[in-house]
Amino acid sequence: MEEVKVITTDELEEKLEKKEPVLLVDVREDEEVADGMIPGAKHIKMGDIPANLDYFDKDKEYIFICRSGKRSENVCMYLQDQGYNVRNLVGGMLDWHGKVE
Repeated sequence: MEEVKVITTDELEEKLEKKEPVLLVDVREDEEVADGMIPGAKHIKMGDIPANLDYFDKDKEYIFICRSGKRSENVCMYLQDQGYNVRNLVGGMLDWHGKVE
């Protein structure tokens, strides 16, 4: 099985500061995202990912976010197996020091 590509919170923050186009997907539960999400992230709970495959485009790269990086890594493995281009945010929101909304 192919290893999941990763991005650090610092690398993501740099991309956002440079206004680089990034597609962020937060897979946390509703009560978790109530505390704030990275600006521009789309919220699709981990359990809802299989039902929302039509949202994803295999020609684009998506960065997945959760609290610590474990659930998003599992989502990345699942989507990567389906042929999607994905990255996992290492450390998740626990390591995120940038803006939230």
